[in-house]
Amino acid sequence: MFVDKATISVKAGKGGNGAVAFHREKYVASGGPDGGDGGDGGDVVLVADPNMSTLMDFRYKRKYAAENGADGSGRRCSGKRGGDLVIRVPVGTVVRDSKSGAVMADMSAVDRFVAAKGGSGGWGNCRFATPTRQAPRFARAGLPGVEREIILELKLLADVGLVGFPNVGKSTLLSVVSRARPKIADYPFTTLFPNLGVVYAGEGHSFVMADIPGIIEGAGEGAGLGLEFLRHIDRCRLVVHVVDASGREGRDPAEDFDIINRELAEYSPALASRPMLVAANKCDLLDEEAQRRLEELERRVKAAGMPFFRISAAAHTGTSELVLAISRKLAELPPIAVFEPEFVEPEEETQLPDPQISREDGVWYVDGGWVDRLVDNVNFGDYESRMYFDRTLRGRGVFDRLEELGISEGDTVSVRGIEFEYRR
Repeated sequence: MFVDKATISVKAGKGGNGAVAFHREKYVASGGPDGGDGGDGGDVVLVADPNMSTLMDFRYKRKYAAENGADGSGRRCSGKRGGDLVIRVPVGTVVRDSKSGAVMADMSAVDRFVAAKGGSGGWGNCRFATPTRQAPRFARAGLPGVEREIILELKLLADVGLVGFPNVGKSTLLSVVSRARPKIADYPFTTLFPNLGVVYAGEGHSFVMADIPGIIEGAGEGAGLGLEFLRHIDRCRLVVHVVDASGREGRDPAEDFDIINRELAEYSPALASRPMLVAANKCDLLDEEAQRRLEELERRVKAAGMPFFRISAAAHTGTSELVLAISRKLAELPPIAVFEPEFVEPEEETQLPDPQISREDGVWYVDGGWVDRLVDNVNFGDYESRMYFDRTLRGRGVFDRLEELGISEGDTVSVRGIEFEYRR
């Protein structure tokens, strides 16, 4: 099965906690603090793998987490860094932030991308020693790793995209001009996923052609298969519009031409403005009425400034001329488009909102947000550390909010399970 879009959750490792320890050695008096730092958490890393062609691996597994860093220990020993989690994705995958939709990375332009950075390890108590605070009994907790949901979109790296209604001969054309062997049959939607083929146009000249599954009217609004695969011609430098000139299915090639162009414009104005060649296929099956309609289409296409070719992919006529024209046109066009990153990593403060305050059975509860990290950094058995806890709550407005909500002197306040009496 071809899967070209997936949403996954990635969670980087948490940093290890710093250690509270004091040097103990025979004949060494008052050795002082020697708690080591915690190890950094592991990153979640995306790596472009040229051997992958779909996002099938992400269909069932959607949650990925890197390893946490180890805690520090005595003798100023730092904790081990958490191992990175490497996720392999196909070349050409565009990574987006699920919340904002912004592009984070294009895996055709980079081989490796850190999708979620691990948290820093906490400091051990030896880091907090000063001339006036010679025996700190507190350390800093490790920071949590980044956790987010990302969207993976596979956009094929093709120079040329074949578009057109189902059953107009796109797969046959691809099989004739390249060594690709797509499924070919005489019924609509034979092609259920994009096919790629390398086309050789002479010594030192080749390009990649993609056969995009048939687009129908309303594809830009989600009808048929078109919308699912239009993303694969986002990168194409040139569009080859294939129409059925025979009209054997009762279709008007000029009308089909207008409908497909309208759907391309609906999906993406940039795509609609892409250079286009028009290939009228099945020209070996023309009757008088089909010939008249084809001449009308040719006049309209040339009036729009687009090159027009009469071909028969099944009979191998006109295909060489089409391939040479494509090669010459590609030589004039810029390289395959790369999606520039537009995602901005949120600042730490935006990742840690203010805590929630509630009251239940006469107890005021303060939970969540930056308070959780504050509690991790406090040693409640140490007076100086408790004073830091009190100063932070006051300085960041928690006590002001409690007073606005009607707290009284002596009321019980619970901060993530730590209870104390409120005093102004």
